[in-house]
Order: sequence, then C-alpha cells, then structure tokens
Amino acid sequence: MGQSPSSPTDPPCLSRRDSLKPYRLSNSKSTSSISLVSQQPNYEPDFQNRVSVSEVDYISDLPDECLACIFQSLSSVDRKECSLVCRRWLIVEGQSRHRLSLNANADLLPHIPAIFSRFDSVTKLALRCDRRKISLNDDALILISFRCKNLTRLKLRGCRELTDVGLALFSKNCKGLKKLSLGSCTFGSKGINAILSNCSVLEELSVKRLRGTTDGAAVEPVNPGAAALTLRMICLKELYNGQCFGPLIIAAKKLRTLKLIRCLGDWDRVLEMVDSDSENSLVEVHLERVQVSDVGLKAISSCKELEILHLVKTPECSNLGLTSVASRCKLLRKLHIDGWRTNRISDESLIAIAKQCSNLQELVLIGVNSTVLSLEAIGCNCPKLERLALCGSDTIGDAEISCIAANCTALKKLCIKGCPVSDYGMEALARGCPNLVKVKIKKCTGVTSEMADWLRTQRGSLAVNFDSCENEVIDASMSDGGGQDDVQEIPPLEQLEAGGDAPASSNSRRPFFRGKFGLFAGRNLVACTFRRWSHGKGSSTSS
Repeated sequence: MGQSPSSPTDPPCLSRRDSLKPYRLSNSKSTSSISLVSQQPNYEPDFQNRVSVSEVDYISDLPDECLACIFQSLSSVDRKECSLVCRRWLIVEGQSRHRLSLNANADLLPHIPAIFSRFDSVTKLALRCDRRKISLNDDALILISFRCKNLTRLKLRGCRELTDVGLALFSKNCKGLKKLSLGSCTFGSKGINAILSNCSVLEELSVKRLRGTTDGAAVEPVNPGAAALTLRMICLKELYNGQCFGPLIIAAKKLRTLKLIRCLGDWDRVLEMVDSDSENSLVEVHLERVQVSDVGLKAISSCKELEILHLVKTPECSNLGLTSVASRCKLLRKLHIDGWRTNRISDESLIAIAKQCSNLQELVLIGVNSTVLSLEAIGCNCPKLERLALCGSDTIGDAEISCIAANCTALKKLCIKGCPVSDYGMEALARGCPNLVKVKIKKCTGVTSEMADWLRTQRGSLAVNFDSCENEVIDASMSDGGGQDDVQEIPPLEQLEAGGDAPASSNSRRPFFRGKFGLFAGRNLVACTFRRWSHGKGSSTSS
C-alpha cells in the first residue's frame, strides 16, 4: 500500500485510459481483418514521478481520530482482526476501546500493567472469575484503579478474594464511578459503604448474592453516603439480609427504579419508610418473590409518578393493595402480575386499574383468573393498550378473546399461553383488533394448526406464532436489570496473541443459602412474552 520510487528504466505507471493509447484499431479496405497497430504515447517530462491512483494509501493519511471512529462502529471480532493489521492500528484500536471484560483469575495480576498500557482509555470494566478458580485479590483491584482512574462502570462477578479493604482503596482512586454491579462476592457492607462515600456521582447499584451480608443482626447497615444524592437505580437480588440496604433506599431522594428480587425478610417496613418521604420520585418498581403484603402496596401507591409495576409471585398481595395503587398511580403504563394461581388478584382490582389508569400500554397477567368483566373494562377505558399477555389462566376462554377483539382497538401484540381457548375465539381475532401485528398462541390445546393457517390467510400482515405442544419453561419475571453489556472479553496477555476469549461464569451458591431460600431459590415457572417485544424499541448503548 506504500509508494515505491520509480527509476528511469522502469515502465511508467499507466491509468486504464492511458494503457489503451499505445494501440489503435485499423480497418483496411483491402482486407476484412482488424489489426492492432502499435503507437508510442508522447509522455510528459514529469510522467516518471506520477503514481497510479490504485497505489495511493489513503488510509495512512487518515487521522487517528477518524480511524478510531471507524473501529468503534465495528464488532468486537472485527476490531480484533483490525488490530493485527499493523502497529499503528494496534495502538489506535487499544486507545479507542472503552469497554473491556477480563477473566479475573489470580494470575491476572502480573499482566495488568501491560493490558492497561494498551487499553488506556477504558471506562467500562467487567471482571469475572470462574467459581472453580481463585479470583484476583485486593492488590490487583488497587493496581487497576491506578491505571483506570476514569472508570464509570464496574462489574464484579465471582471475585471472592476481594475484601472490604480493597474495595475501599479502589473507591478512593475511581471517584467518577457511575454504575456498580456486584455478584457472588464475599465482601460486605463496609466495602459498599466506602463506595457510597467516595463515589459521589454513583447512579446505579446492583447487588446479587453478596456473601458478606449473611451474618444476620451482626451485619452493618448500608449507609447513604454521598451517593444517596445521585442514585437513580437500586437492584437487590438473592440477598439473605437485604434489609441492611434499607437506610440507603430511604435516603436516596432521586431514586427512580427499585428492584427487589428473591430477597428474604419482610419488606413492608422498608416500603413504608419510603412512603413517608414526601420527595419520593419512584417511577419503576419490581417485586419478585419477596415478602410484601397489601401494606407494602399501599406504601407504593404514594409514588404518584409510578409508571412501571411488576408483581411476580408475591402471594400476600391481593385486590386491596392493587386497588390502592390504581387509585393513586394515574400514570401507570406497564403492569406485570404473576398471581401464582392464588386467586387473590381478580376482576375487582383489574377493573379499578382500567378505570383509573387510562395510560396503560402493556398488561401481563399470569396465573390471574380474569374474565369478560375486567377485560371489557380494560378495553373500553385503556385506549393506549398495545401489548397484552394472558398466561396460565383457567378463565380465559373464547368469550374473553372475543371481548378483546371487539374492545382493544389499539392492541398490536397479543400473547395467549396455557388458556382454554379454541378455534372459535381465534376466529374473532380475524374480525377485530385492527392494529394487531403479532399474536402468539402457546400451549392452547383447543386451537388447531388449521385455524392458525386460516388466520394468516385472512390477515396477511398478521404474524401468527403458533405452537400447541411446546415444552418450554416460561418466565415472566423480567427480573434481570437490563441487558448484558456488549463488551469484548480480553484474556490475560499471554492469550492475546492466540486470540482466545476468556470464559465468564458466576460463582455458585452456598448450600446454606439455597436452604434458606427454599422455594424462593427455585427457577421461575412462567415468562413474560414481552421480554423481546419491549427491548425491540429500546435504544442501544454505544461504547
């Protein structure tokens, strides 16, 4: 791709047009053949210094900033290949990479200087260690903090050798941290308190299976710290003593999203304390397999800006608590309820939702025995309803589907799973729901494949996903806080040349932890069909 000097004896470089000049077509009258007659071109004096257009290396003239922009729009695999082209591309690719995922084994320590000398612009870092290996220790984390003082996101998975001391020293060097995700680590409240005190711009905190908070009453509470003024999202998963985060939840004045998932203990008291705060600004609340009753739902109803509510397998919640939410949370847009077939949530509260929450756009009912009464109220009073899922209900039959077809005119996506509907109910969809673009029919034995084909024929623009005998485990919780980060996993230095990716896995649970959780530690049984539909409209993050 470079330019080579020309010598007097070398033939001149010709363009395609010039290359045709030495020859001309001659058609003689005395013969019918066409002959090529050589004709020497008249070269200019400086022609020897000219270079063919095909030999000019335009890439070399590109500034590093432009080359970095090109790399950032490539996939991780393509970026790896580009870094092998030449030394300049290797340097630019490393300096322009903002996301990095490392296999956080103990042998990573000696390679940290070399890795972060190449990737010196990393702002989003993930450290994962396999449960069968020894993870990096405090020394490695502190060394990383010296090399990556501009970190804004940190994810730790299975780093069991880290302690409160290491986390505290790390937080003093990376004070610009905005997102922190912890999973299967062994440090406790002291380390998290250090993060909250030193990282004054922290916005998102996600904690899962933190082993250092399993000592019951001896656990130190998680104090608000300076981060309480900026926190916007708190997600707690599978914690034995999650109530130690209560002071932080109560003091977070700008908290917008709260997710409590499979955390033991009574959470009504914490939610009541949040209710007493007049500056409450919660917009999204997820409660999955936690001990929450109507008292907690009544406390949540004080969040007048609430738009998204997930109640998944909370058997102590009933019509009374949900009616309280409906009466005060007028801005509700998305409601997911997994009633666990307890029959404590029924038409009564759903009618209240329909009458009070006219902005409802997405409704998921799993194990909830709703009937024509509530579905008709929802169809008539919620003109913006676009996504509806009805799963595992014994009362959703042909009459209910016909009611939906007649009243839900704005409906775009419908999912029916494990309900006693038949071909007659599906036939109503051909005449109703004029805006319907997708329908899923799963495990409905009364619906035949012939009806699904007929429905496709009648409405050519309708996507029909039909399977009456699907053996799948359905999960409606949507409990994972967002999608995984699209990061490129970089192995230790000795593996960089081989181009191998480092595997990532989370740490296993301790036996006593599984025993304490019992039923709460099991896998979910029913799934939200809108997991993919909802994410389809979400904006993707950029590096």
